[in-house]
Amino acid sequence: MTDQTTTAIARRPMLVTLMIASALSPLAINIFIPSMTSIARDLQADGATIGLGLSLYLIATALIQLIAGPLSDRYGRRPVILGGMMLFLVGTAMCLAAEGPGLFLAGRIVQSASATGIALSRAIVRDVYSRERAAAMIGYVTMGLAVAPMIGPALGGLMDTAFGWRSVFWLLGGVGVLTVGLLAFDLSETNAERGKPFFSQFGSYSLLLGSSAFWIYVGASALTSAVFFAFLGGAPFIAVEVLHMTPAGYGFWFILCSIGYVIGNYGTARYSERLSIKTMMVAGTTLTVFAAVVGAVAIGAGMQSPMTLFAPMMLVGLGNGLVLPTATAGGVSVRPEAAGAAAGLLGACQIGLGAVASILAAILATGTGGAFGMALLMLGFGIAGLVCTLLAKRVRNSG
Repeated sequence: MTDQTTTAIARRPMLVTLMIASALSPLAINIFIPSMTSIARDLQADGATIGLGLSLYLIATALIQLIAGPLSDRYGRRPVILGGMMLFLVGTAMCLAAEGPGLFLAGRIVQSASATGIALSRAIVRDVYSRERAAAMIGYVTMGLAVAPMIGPALGGLMDTAFGWRSVFWLLGGVGVLTVGLLAFDLSETNAERGKPFFSQFGSYSLLLGSSAFWIYVGASALTSAVFFAFLGGAPFIAVEVLHMTPAGYGFWFILCSIGYVIGNYGTARYSERLSIKTMMVAGTTLTVFAAVVGAVAIGAGMQSPMTLFAPMMLVGLGNGLVLPTATAGGVSVRPEAAGAAAGLLGACQIGLGAVASILAAILATGTGGAFGMALLMLGFGIAGLVCTLLAKRVRNSG
């Protein structure tokens, strides 16, 4: 049996496995947010210190994706993604054992190794599918990234209330064990070009850094997702301090954004081959800008309510679902021989800008800018993302 035949047989089961692997890191990001106050109280730390559990996780996630790409191009996708998931289990155990903020924050950093699931699942899809077909398949795989934030905050808030914050990390540990088991038994190696010396793999970055086409795709994905991360950074304060919502209530309203993201990913999976990657990107960024305008106008008019805060996010989620899979498929196709490095760099830029956006939004939301300042920041990122997708129409796919 040839490698090509083996790869073809493995495609369908791998998609399900990769959906779960892709969901673990965003689940770990979102599920603990409602518990931040409980964790701070139990570990005798202030809220800002425990808040580093989010920002440090995002920063580490960005750095890990830069390393995971070249590692997977050298040693293969399978060992790197499995290694990342094993480290996630170690980090989860550290968080569970924490009696103070130091070990807890260190555990969060180690947990971020699960980001290999985000970056390498995309590279694996690109290994076994053509460029246009990869966009559709990435649409299905990244539905895991939508389901996790859909259920994460609501589930985390309920578990914290019923059993305490550590129960949230016991759940993460269980999901991590399930993910490792699925990858070990279901994921075969897909990188047929592995074997170059490790440090030579970083030469792939020089090719990507000089590609205008690659940076257009990076800009489209990072700026569009920054609209979501800005909301993630500022909305919890507005929801609790201004709208007096409970953590569980915040989690349930947040489902609107995730529903939009699922629909967008499904639309990408169904129509990207028919309508082309760039058409889907323009449609998604246009929807994102429209949603940001609606939110800014509503908040500026003084209509602050859970509906005006969360309903526009359904369209933001829809726009992200159309843009992120297609921009990712385009980005990792610019240099197919460096798909792992491309996936890592693209993911690092996306998460890195997301961390900056969340911090800026939190500063604005808790300062004089308030909800309107956060809304304007989201609109600015959305417009910049739309500009990138429009520029992409004049960039050749080959880079």
